[in-house]
Amino acid sequence: MYPTLCTDAAKAAWIETAAADLAAFGERHRKELDAANRDGRFPKELYTELGRLGYLGPLVPVEYGGLGGGIAEYVVISEEVGRHGLVSGQIAAQGQRWLLNWGTEEQKDRWLRGIATGEAVFSESISEKNAGSSFKAMKSTAVRDGGDWLLTGSKTHVNLGADCDVTLFYAIAEEGLTSFLVDMSLPGITTAVTDPVGLRLIRTADVEFDRVRVPDSARLGPAGAGLRTFLSTFNISRLGNASELIGLGRRALELGLRYATTREVGDTTVTGFQGIQWMVADAWTALQAASLARDDAALAGERGEDVALRTTTAKRLAITAAEQASDTAYSLVGGHGLYFDTPYTDILHDIKVLKVAGGSNEIMRNYIARRVLNDPGHEGLA
Repeated sequence: MYPTLCTDAAKAAWIETAAADLAAFGERHRKELDAANRDGRFPKELYTELGRLGYLGPLVPVEYGGLGGGIAEYVVISEEVGRHGLVSGQIAAQGQRWLLNWGTEEQKDRWLRGIATGEAVFSESISEKNAGSSFKAMKSTAVRDGGDWLLTGSKTHVNLGADCDVTLFYAIAEEGLTSFLVDMSLPGITTAVTDPVGLRLIRTADVEFDRVRVPDSARLGPAGAGLRTFLSTFNISRLGNASELIGLGRRALELGLRYATTREVGDTTVTGFQGIQWMVADAWTALQAASLARDDAALAGERGEDVALRTTTAKRLAITAAEQASDTAYSLVGGHGLYFDTPYTDILHDIKVLKVAGGSNEIMRNYIARRVLNDPGHEGLA
């Protein structure tokens, strides 16, 4: 598995162990995972168990309770999470990168270990109902008050917003876009759980901040550096989204094939028809292409190279591959897949959410086009 990422014997052994562990975790907790998904409930106990096993803190050094791994470990875990329908650690991984890149020692000591082990739940309060992907339209404000800040704003689509211990709040300060680590037990914060169609294990919430007072030590990075803090994480965390999409596509295709290879139609099976075989070949090819683009971006990131175009390309390909695999699975299973007690609709809905999360397909295409058009000779493109 993951031959491109198996850059040495130790990494290959770790990947094999991690894949087996996460598959076993899914089998062991399938009933509870499925029940929580139906209910739109965050399974905190299972999330914490993943943390104890080391699979929530791939990017965090061992001294802070993490795995001490790199981007390769992060994407392997993310893909296996999608492949086995597990509770995602994607939001935790983003919090880890923010803290590692921008956090003070005080902030790391307070939050990083707990986020890596699952004892502390992290969220990010970025999106607003009328702002979408545009920071220029953001209405949330951060106003200095002596040595403190007063934070005000309404956030939406906050994964784990009603379940978290700390959130990263983005707002407009006098200096510009600025981010803050906010303890969710502070007065002035209210949450309302929402009802997403997918990724229901990390349910969403609307979060309201009403003049929430935080000390200046809660600020993440310099005032006005919010865009830099955002991009430093999302240019890598996009690979987590891409990897979960690939994993979901693989899950859909594997489950569909498991059914179709034994489903008799006349004197053959569903997979005996050439038209079906071509669909399977095309879906597998798309997943393989997305995986190779993802692996290329992951290895470039580990080398310290600029990965923005690579990660954007990987997510763009992963969206297409996951949707194609999901469509193929429905063709493989026919009416069997049209019920909520089979996993195909849950997979489809998770794909729809991840298609938007971390940058929609349209955002990906816009960015790729800008890079290509600004470099028509492709001399500076990865």
